[in-house]
Amino acid sequence: MPYSTERRLQWLKRLTLVGTVLTALVILVGAWTRLVDAGLGCPDWPGCYGRLLVPDAEHAALLHPDVPLVPFKAWVEMAHRYVASFLGLIVLSVVALGFSLRKRPGFPWKVSIALLVVILLQGAFGAFTVTLKLWPQVVTLHLLGGLSVLMLFFWVHLRIRLSLTRPVPTSTDHTSSPTRYTSLFKNANALWVIGVLILVLQLALGGWVTSNYAGIACQGFPTCNTQWWPEMDISEGFHLTQTVGPNYLHGQLHADARTAIHVIHRIGALLLGIVLLALWWRYRAAASGGRALTLVVIAYFAQVALGIANVLLWLPLWLALLHTAGAVALTLSMGWAVWCWKYPSNQHLNEVNYLKSSQVFSTYDGN
Repeated sequence: MPYSTERRLQWLKRLTLVGTVLTALVILVGAWTRLVDAGLGCPDWPGCYGRLLVPDAEHAALLHPDVPLVPFKAWVEMAHRYVASFLGLIVLSVVALGFSLRKRPGFPWKVSIALLVVILLQGAFGAFTVTLKLWPQVVTLHLLGGLSVLMLFFWVHLRIRLSLTRPVPTSTDHTSSPTRYTSLFKNANALWVIGVLILVLQLALGGWVTSNYAGIACQGFPTCNTQWWPEMDISEGFHLTQTVGPNYLHGQLHADARTAIHVIHRIGALLLGIVLLALWWRYRAAASGGRALTLVVIAYFAQVALGIANVLLWLPLWLALLHTAGAVALTLSMGWAVWCWKYPSNQHLNEVNYLKSSQVFSTYDGN
């Protein structure tokens, strides 16, 4: 590998790792912004009362007399925007550095472009979150977009690490290509797809819970308001064409609709646990996939424990932030498990080659 190429890849490896960590931080700062009711701390976008820095109360009153300035909430909201903007610069740097490597076999150029597209969409969702006054649909999509940026950064980082540690395959050399071995698991592809889809659905449900302020709609656990199946208004709770315009701070839904959202989120968590345990059981003996799925199961049970604690303790700020951090950990661990399944480790590949060679020799001896 030429020195300039290796140096560029090393820089990209560092940048994407920083981007992954910073994305997790942005998600947590966004959760903090929402939990302290600072999502509308600045009524406009991208500035705050028309300024790049939080202005004084006099200027704010002149520009938006109907929205009094609360300095703490304004600074929280702007801190979120500053960190998110810096993250966007990192994405642009990754794309710029990777441009000259776009035709190199194994380089994740398409994933890098996808990362750029998603971060631009995230900026748009950030603007709509403010201008549409915390419309739940946009808030939920904004959370899913943040988790998508997290996973894309992580995936690009892993792909670059792989390109640095394994030789670039040629058109005639298939043994060094990690994708050659993914066919070994083709019979379980459906289970992986189901697991990923249910995880995405559960993350979306979590976003729907928080954007509709349904986190403590159910009191008690495992029952909800002392009932196993409480009064619920599912059609209203999941009415996805809510009116655009009202201020959705603290929510607009009635109690039964919020209860429906909360209960469905609990059911989704149970379904996700069943699928993850099935995946773990299927691959528990695998060299790398089994260990990765063990991390997924641990992250899942930690997240369930945090969810229960949030209900029982009435959603304290620090615990709600930990629940968001748990969602980040579960997403990353699932991404790592998919990676280990798709690109088995060298140890696993050696085991596969040994088993194949053993079959060849046994066939020869049998003849």
